[in-house]
Amino acid sequence: MSGHRQSKKRRYITWGVAGAAVVAGAGVAAQTSMAATTWPAQKTFTGRAFDTCTAPSVAAMKAWNTGFYGAAAVYIGGKNRGCNQPNLTASWVKSVSAAGWKLIPLYVGSQPSCGSGGSVKISATTAASVGKSEADDAVSKAAALGMKAGSPIYLDMEAYDTTNTACNNAVLTYVRAFDKELRVKTYRAGYYGFTSSSAKAIANATDKTDLPGNLWYALWDKKNTTTTDWPFGASQFTGHSRAHQYMVNSKETRGGVTITVDRDAWDAPVAITG
Repeated sequence: MSGHRQSKKRRYITWGVAGAAVVAGAGVAAQTSMAATTWPAQKTFTGRAFDTCTAPSVAAMKAWNTGFYGAAAVYIGGKNRGCNQPNLTASWVKSVSAAGWKLIPLYVGSQPSCGSGGSVKISATTAASVGKSEADDAVSKAAALGMKAGSPIYLDMEAYDTTNTACNNAVLTYVRAFDKELRVKTYRAGYYGFTSSSAKAIANATDKTDLPGNLWYALWDKKNTTTTDWPFGASQFTGHSRAHQYMVNSKETRGGVTITVDRDAWDAPVAITG
């Protein structure tokens, strides 16, 4: 994500090396822990979204409400969140939601030991317990902002060496524990990762138990689509469960306000607010 932990140059290097309708039931693929719970209807947005390190002010969000973007991702927390959030409050969420914005909660938890992202790393011995505790923190942060039960929380996992079996297994253990706990708390599980590594590990995992049902894949090909460049199995993450980060560090001026953002094609759950 643009600049929140790594420079654009470093992120490209890491990537290369590491090789609004309301619908019910969409995005449930792989979410085995949801079966016994009565879930709020999923709120889905289909269109163009953006993400940026620090949530813009309410005034900036209103200026940017020109129709080009309809949703914005916000970094709600995590030990590896690399930016301050002076604007991100429950009042901000209420105001920008009332202005028509759909919001995408993003959590930057522990990162792979075999990757360069973040300073707090996943340990094989504590992956399950840390995944659970960080999910509890993510839910607490989302709820405090007014993002209600039934909302998704997207776990940000930066690029890593998926050929390192021990490291990859630890990441999957952490992700499963994180997602299982989200669902216990009645929050939907989403995941941000790179098509060459972190997203690929999720999509290609043989055992889908407790893996996320919504995949936000980073593939910087400048194509505003979640279908024509989808790099995984055609039957995976269907039913409004895909998002695509297709351009990064785009400096744009809308309504007289200039912000540097990453662009996303979105067809997936967004937060339930209001």
